[in-house]
Amino acid sequence: MKIFSNFDSGNILVVSADSPANIQLSIPADNNTETAQWFHFRLESESQELHQFTLLNLAKSAYPEGWQDYDVVASYDRNEWFRIPSEFDGDNLRFSVIPEASSMYFAYFAPYSYERHQDLLHEAQTHYACKLETLGATIDGNDISLLTIGEPAEGKKNIWVIGRQHPGETMAEWFIEGLLMRLLDETDTVGKALIDNAVIRVVPNMNPDGSIRGHLRHNAVGANLNREWQTPTVERSPEVFYVRERMLETGVDMFLDIHGDEAIPYNFVAGSEGIPSYDEEFAALEAHFKQALLTITPEFQDEHGYPKSAPGTANLTVGSNWVAEQFKCLSYTVEMPFKDHNDQPDEIYGWSPDRSAAFGSDMLAAIWSTLPKL
Repeated sequence: MKIFSNFDSGNILVVSADSPANIQLSIPADNNTETAQWFHFRLESESQELHQFTLLNLAKSAYPEGWQDYDVVASYDRNEWFRIPSEFDGDNLRFSVIPEASSMYFAYFAPYSYERHQDLLHEAQTHYACKLETLGATIDGNDISLLTIGEPAEGKKNIWVIGRQHPGETMAEWFIEGLLMRLLDETDTVGKALIDNAVIRVVPNMNPDGSIRGHLRHNAVGANLNREWQTPTVERSPEVFYVRERMLETGVDMFLDIHGDEAIPYNFVAGSEGIPSYDEEFAALEAHFKQALLTITPEFQDEHGYPKSAPGTANLTVGSNWVAEQFKCLSYTVEMPFKDHNDQPDEIYGWSPDRSAAFGSDMLAAIWSTLPKL
């Protein structure tokens, strides 16, 4: 029996693996931080034999409440990721499986590999209206990639969509894949209309270093990119620095920052009500966007989410808050679950890559509905 994590986004520490009946593991923290939550590993062992796993010391993980009612994700072929029933006792997560093949993968959520990321970028650039460019390099020397869809012209609105500031929130790039596939489908009238009336700039992966390293929330040196937006530097947070510089050049009329939430089993959005310049116009735009999304898909709801910030108390180091205040525009953080979606549960797959992609596709219609009001 062997356990591996020597691959893209792999992350696990083997405490004990002397017997399939008692495999004890722990989760290493993101580099230079105490944040431990993302895991991704491969088991190679005898098939058709019971294997019992324990993930240890989760009371000290980044989000202990994220393990409650959470089921581990697993795959044999790295394409279909299904759920394995798991039990959390407040500190340890236990799950059992009888493998159907000799090699099997386990992860916190379905991974989105760096190779798939490159495939997404280069498939997108084959569309006549899409341009791929590299804004700069990360600390580990990876590309900070931007897709620009639509030709800039007077009167066109500037829409920005970014994902994976927190790299372990892989559902964000699955979401963006779905959004891009619809936007670039030449038979889809919503996508065509958006390209005719707006310029859509997309950063599918803001944090390739953290993604490859198997981090949950941080880049190579331990910076939480979603707390770097007021004063980013090339030395600490080049990912935010270069994207922010381009935003200042182009302007922003709508901003969507795509994330996943460990604890809350719903899709929801977090707005900008705490920024200094928030007013009735902001509130009306936000209400319109949410109502459009509620009408479009039952995967969205507006009852469960984060508490709203009191006026003037927003943290302006957060991407969506900084953008809203800087550009006086509609700016949302979009959150999806690591668990299942309680309004639309699926005991086999839970919240999944396919549902994330479908939600991204649906989001285009809400963007189109809101465009005339920007």
